[in-house]
Formats: sequence, structure tokens, C-alpha cells
Amino acid sequence: MLLVLLVPTLTALLPFGHAALPLVINTWAFKNASAAAWRALLSGGSVLDAVEQGCARCQVEQCDGSVGYGGSPDESGETTLDAMIINGDTMEVGAVADLRRIKNAIGVARAVMEHTDHTLLVGESASVFAENMGFIAEDLTTNKSVNILSQWLKGNCQPNYRKNVFPDPSQSCGPYKPRAAVRAKKRPRHGNVRSHDTIGVVALDRNGHLAAGTSTNGLTHKVPGRVGDSPIVGAGAYADSSAGGAAATGDGDVMMRFLPSFLAVELMRAGADPSAACETALSRIKRHYSGFFGAIICANTTGHYGAACNKVPGFSQFHFVVSDSESGSPLLKSVDCI
Repeated sequence: MLLVLLVPTLTALLPFGHAALPLVINTWAFKNASAAAWRALLSGGSVLDAVEQGCARCQVEQCDGSVGYGGSPDESGETTLDAMIINGDTMEVGAVADLRRIKNAIGVARAVMEHTDHTLLVGESASVFAENMGFIAEDLTTNKSVNILSQWLKGNCQPNYRKNVFPDPSQSCGPYKPRAAVRAKKRPRHGNVRSHDTIGVVALDRNGHLAAGTSTNGLTHKVPGRVGDSPIVGAGAYADSSAGGAAATGDGDVMMRFLPSFLAVELMRAGADPSAACETALSRIKRHYSGFFGAIICANTTGHYGAACNKVPGFSQFHFVVSDSESGSPLLKSVDCI
């Protein structure tokens, strides 16, 4: 009855699971990331270690081309990285955005948390900080990312994320200048599921310690300097050891406007089960952007977990991975989108 009061329009609750603690849950079918996080916990590491190792594995493997170096080049062909990690016990956060030349974005995010009083460092200054902390500067470009840029330029820079500019961004490349508002043309949002992505990890140990984190190389063909939801606290991920943890993936430019991870955790604090919390967080966004691509994973402090996704063309089911003491290995799970 509580869920009906929270979500009057909720028509069907998605089933949710219960893990034997400790628990690791991550977005997408990234089993190796889950295994790395799980090994960190089994070897005596903290939940922060688990989150960092899980994200780091995807950075090394360049999961789906959407995490780590050599993927999602921006309009200039450069790959830049975003990452964030949050300690659910202390509410300390470290994040980096528009990080350049440094492959280990999640490691730098943790360094921000542990070696500064700040929450978020961005751009060239974040890269300088990373080098000062001992991270190695490397070229993040690969043959694949160069080819992606080349093909995009040959196709008149389509798709891109410009609007109300000239020349017409739907037909040509820039440089662009602002178009007078009176002549502005509204363009439909791009719904390409594979143009952007994130690994999000939530870890919970037997003692109730929670952490969450994200890592991504952002949106392919993004405007240079663009930052999505991944490094934004409460948007890309959130964790509070008194309530639960959540991580989101999808159209970050839309999702970050609604802080879905924070909302999901607060719904779990109020008594919603994880699947309902995930679904409600997405429903809030759908009221304004019905066609957005997005998904979210949730886990509460008792080890119950769930997920939800928004159904769009070409995306009707969302996969995520769970590791716990009963399974002994990463298990691929899925949920039908609504």
C-alpha cells in the first residue's frame, strides 16, 4: 500500500532479488567488472576498493567502447573521461570530468576524495592534479577513435548535438554561430542507445558499508567540454549506508537534470523496494522526456536489489550483473523495460 501512495500511476512492480551479503551489482553485462569488484571484497578490501576495481576493469577492457580510453571521441576527435566514487558511510565524494591524457579515471576520482577537500575536478586542471598524484599521462586516442571521427566528418558531422545555430547542423559541420532565436529550429533528440554509456557499480559488505561509483568516456561526437551525469553526485550514482545505493546509465544530459540515483535512494529510505524505487526515479524523467534512453540499478541495506529501464526503439530489456556469496560468480540478470 505504501508503494501505491508513493507512485499513484504505478501499474506493475518489477521483481527484485535478495543477495547473500556481500553484494556487488553493476550496470550492463560487464561480468569481468563484477568479478574484479567481487575479488576485491573477498580479499579483504573495502567497498570503495570493490567499486574502484570494478570500474577500473572496464576502463582497461574499454567496455563496449563506452568506458575508458579510445572511445566516444568528441567533435575534435579527443576522448575525455568522467568518473565518480562515493563513500556511503561518510558521504565523501571524489569525481573528475573532462579528464584528459589519464586512463585511470576512477583512480583519479578516488584521489580527489582522499587527497583534497573538494568533490569535483575538471578538464586540464584535473589532468595536472592526476599527474601530481603519480598517474601516468598517456594518449587516449586509438585507431578506432580516429576512424570514428573520420567517418563522422565524411558524413557531414552527423549526428551532432548542436541546435539553434548556423550553418544547419543537420546538414553540415561547423564552426557554428548562434542563430537568432526567432529563426531557431527545434531538433529531435538523438535516441542512439549505443552512442553513450556508463559502468555504474554499487557494493555492499556484510557490515552494511555501501559505496557506489561510475566511469565513462561520455557521449560520442559530444561538444568538447561536455560533462554528463556520471560524475555528478546523485545523478550518475549515489550511496548512503543508512538507505541504499543506486547507479544510472543512459542519456546523461537529460538524466542529470533529475538526480535519479539520489531519488531512488531516498525512495528506498522511505520504504520502497529497490525495483519500485528504480522505476519511480525513471518515471519522474518520463513526465518530461518520454523518449529518453535510460536505466538504473538499486540496492538497499538488506541486500535486496532491482533495476528498471525506459523502453525506447531498439532497447526493450536492460542487462545488469550481480555477484554475491551464494552465486560465487557474476550472474547476468535482465529486466524488461517499461
